[in-house]
Amino acid sequence: MKQFILPSPPDSNGTIRLSGADYHYLARVRRLKAGAVFDARLPCGEEVRLAVQAVGSRSLRCAAEPRPRPPPAPQKDMPPVALFQALPKPSKMDIIVRQAAEGGIAEIAPFVSAYSPANARASGSGIDLKIARWGRIIKEARQQSGSAVSTVIRRPCSFQDLIRYWESRKSPGAAGILLHQTFLSSGGFHEYLAAPPDLVVLAIGPEGGFSPSEAGALLAAGFKPALLGAAALRVETAALYAAAAVRLILLERESWMWKNS
Repeated sequence: MKQFILPSPPDSNGTIRLSGADYHYLARVRRLKAGAVFDARLPCGEEVRLAVQAVGSRSLRCAAEPRPRPPPAPQKDMPPVALFQALPKPSKMDIIVRQAAEGGIAEIAPFVSAYSPANARASGSGIDLKIARWGRIIKEARQQSGSAVSTVIRRPCSFQDLIRYWESRKSPGAAGILLHQTFLSSGGFHEYLAAPPDLVVLAIGPEGGFSPSEAGALLAAGFKPALLGAAALRVETAALYAAAAVRLILLERESWMWKNS
């Protein structure tokens, strides 16, 4: 584990109490005792150093203080990358959530597409259970990978609500990219990301891709179409592939823009 993600910030006295799965991991798996010190990350992304004050039978108390760090190396500004993911089979969605958290995706917005399978269309308590499971997957993925991005996942919605949400988020500097299974335009990632975006949103369908009406609605809402090569990718591979391509292109933007100028 590269980092420990705390479920909540410290109280006004700088104290954090951990119980449940967090207590089990620290006290039973890592076997931390009073006096032990370890580094962690707050939900907001801030790094802290925790000193274990007491270990009880069901909870663990720690004192938090800012983590001393060397001066940070210069980093290029990276706009938030969001994933609009049509719900695929539940097992595949779990993989997508994990890979998105590891890859620094800031937001995952699941939605029900025309081709989403029936077992992905949970309602009521079923949705609450899914969101709770995805939250655990995100936490574990961030702890394992060390991602500083606090990935959030929205409650699944309908396709129409997704379009409305995009309209509320869209700005002149936002880049919406539709990953479609068939050729719609000769445009590509480098073209769409040439002007520095302040937000990148990737829209990916379920197994079978988007329906023609959904693709048309996304294009009408300002999304630009792109293909991920000639090979047909699995839905969980497409999400990882697209997110990695966006991050790499943005990180190396100065290099390829200079060569093309």
